[in-house]
Amino acid sequence: MSRSPAFSPKSEPVLQIDEKSLGQWIVAFCIIRFDLERGQLMEESYPAGCLTENEEVAVSFSSFPDSVSQSHNRSSIHDCIFFFRIRRHGNLQILNAASSEFIYGFVFNRQRHDERLKRGGEQKSVVVLSHYPYTSVFRHLLQIMGPMYFDIGSKALLYIASHVSRWPAPVSGKQVDLSIGSSSLKLKLPPPHCLPSDGGIFEDSVSSLAPLLPSNLSVPQGLFHESDLFGSFRGLLMQLWRLWELLLLGEPILIIAPTPSQCSEAVASLVSLAAPLLLSVDFRPYFTIHDPDFSKLNSIQQGCSFPPMVLGVTNLFFLKALQNMPHIVSVGSPAKNSIRLAPVSLPPPGQHERIRNLSLRKFTPISFLNAVKLKRDGPLCLLSEHREALWSNYVPVTKPDTSVLNRLVDAGMSPRVEESMSVVNNDILRRHFLELTTNFLAPFGPYFRANTPSEFSSPFGDPPPLPAFNPEEFLTTLSERGPGKFLLKRMTSNWLDFYRYF
Repeated sequence: MSRSPAFSPKSEPVLQIDEKSLGQWIVAFCIIRFDLERGQLMEESYPAGCLTENEEVAVSFSSFPDSVSQSHNRSSIHDCIFFFRIRRHGNLQILNAASSEFIYGFVFNRQRHDERLKRGGEQKSVVVLSHYPYTSVFRHLLQIMGPMYFDIGSKALLYIASHVSRWPAPVSGKQVDLSIGSSSLKLKLPPPHCLPSDGGIFEDSVSSLAPLLPSNLSVPQGLFHESDLFGSFRGLLMQLWRLWELLLLGEPILIIAPTPSQCSEAVASLVSLAAPLLLSVDFRPYFTIHDPDFSKLNSIQQGCSFPPMVLGVTNLFFLKALQNMPHIVSVGSPAKNSIRLAPVSLPPPGQHERIRNLSLRKFTPISFLNAVKLKRDGPLCLLSEHREALWSNYVPVTKPDTSVLNRLVDAGMSPRVEESMSVVNNDILRRHFLELTTNFLAPFGPYFRANTPSEFSSPFGDPPPLPAFNPEEFLTTLSERGPGKFLLKRMTSNWLDFYRYF
């Protein structure tokens, strides 16, 4: 799908809108502006009345960056795309929804700087709200819808709605062909067992997933399979295995990035590491202090545990408000034209070294001292300068696979080359972690395989129950049998503790 409209809405008549069909994909289209005196305001939404008053407030506050892009030009425009996830409020009837508890907001934000305007500029956001976390669909939709709105105004909402209402109903795991005018997007939606839901974890047995690695890289294997895993964690590649363990164990993780785009991409990338397992923890790609759940998190006393979650933020205030969060990750690079509450520095030395050298780099006295200083200073050092780092006392069981890291390709300096190389690197990393996860899950396979019904049982009766799961019996059997050659080569001797915590 192109980044700009492939048809002229000015010359095309507004088509009929089937709101029921539209609701299969979209909750609402919203336009939100930043008012200098009243703050974030929802200017309009279509269809009207889809959100409660509390939801309108939550969506409005989640649709603007904490930092402001600044330019020395007299008049300039800065666009960014990101997404958030908030809890729904109110007793609403939700049809054909993957999840009734949360709603996803995909944002096209425009900051226009103009010295002739009051306060030197203005901000507006075009937001697509949906019950589905289909980033590959809605990000492309925003690339058309965002610029179109700023070109022709509110009429753009009706044009987009008329085309979306003609899309086929979304079916998880199926190929879809979505068109807007002469533009078309063909993709396969994530399989149903990877989508957050109120139902069970797996549709099929885990054992059937373990030996079958994807032969076609275009087939999605989990949630947010299209996210830029390599780009988000390029400065922390050696830490991916530790983060994978923390994710599977349901540990609370705080991700800090300079911009909402980097923040939401990093959260999506981390969540994608769990594929093909359904991640049952709460995740927030872009979280603000105005979210109703913030007060609950802020009231957690020292010594008490945070709920299982992956929280993405850009506001450095969270470093003090949630200072007891056990695992904190800082990713991304501050843009040169970005204004933050604290000054920023250049990326740390070695950032632009070749990936091959990075993966095999051994500890030196200088790097050891830097690591000790980083740990001693703690995450609060981000208040003075941004750096990519992980603060966690968790000792991982899985060893980083240097053979995987050595296959990664350095992108070089060309943006076009960098984008294509990221695709290659993401495929390499995803294949490895998919294989790692499926092998880890393989011992649970027999518990998802129903017993064979007796020869004389009625076909109209209840199916045989799944085998009962006894944790201690499972661990004893696993200890005697072992986790398999693949994991034994990649895990330390205390691998059984990892299963015990899981």
